[in-house]
Amino acid sequence: MLFGTAGVPNSAKNRSTEGGVERIAELKLDAMEVEFVRGVRMKEEAAKAVREKAEELEVTLSSHAPYFINLNADSEMKVRRSMQNIYATAKISHVLGARNVVFHPGYYLKRPKEEVFERIKSAVIELRKRIEDEGLNVVLRPETSGSVSQFGELDEIIRLCEEAEVLPCIDFSHIHARTQAYNSYEEFCEILEKVESLGKEALKDFHCHVSGIDYDVKGEKKHLNLKESDLKYEELLKALKDFKVKGVVICESPNLEEDALMLKKLYHSLR
Repeated sequence: MLFGTAGVPNSAKNRSTEGGVERIAELKLDAMEVEFVRGVRMKEEAAKAVREKAEELEVTLSSHAPYFINLNADSEMKVRRSMQNIYATAKISHVLGARNVVFHPGYYLKRPKEEVFERIKSAVIELRKRIEDEGLNVVLRPETSGSVSQFGELDEIIRLCEEAEVLPCIDFSHIHARTQAYNSYEEFCEILEKVESLGKEALKDFHCHVSGIDYDVKGEKKHLNLKESDLKYEELLKALKDFKVKGVVICESPNLEEDALMLKKLYHSLR
């Protein structure tokens, strides 16, 4: 497993993406997720420089598409704009060498869940085909969501990945906040079994998010540092180890690299 941060580490003096990659390497972490959450503004020249630095320092990159995406929006124009945001992230990620492109698919907006599923699936399939036709070396990864108003229950994401032929981003903290469950070794194993239903290779090419999380009956409220939360992260790491999962763990705790380093150390201490 590779461990890294969601965005530039807090301790990086150079706040650019390239500076973040350098700091990841200095910290002896393995990965960084490039956050395009407020829009895709990176130029190709800058992306090529980041890619060269990441390859030189052996840092694995992924990316996160903008937050303002809703593939179930009321207007077709907003759906198309959302699709364009995901495509733009995929296109610059190809230049970056960031293979995994994470995105939140959308919101229910009081529509029947099956109708929402079909609308989102149709958009994701269209996006995947466009990306394949253009030869972009990226994998679309719809993420499990933390709020009950958002599309992204675990079973929805697994079904979407199966039917749209993409792969998931499993956010264990979101699943826990949304369900107020899935916080034990046995339940983490259940999640991994569901991912494995997509094919055994799905656990050999795994991408996930972990952080502490505050929540209520509506789901996620805010991210917390792991030691300030109730997430049983040691049991999660044991499940990952026992299932021989291979892939990337991105830490989204406010303290970013501190929790990422703690997770990496704990993981490698497990037998």
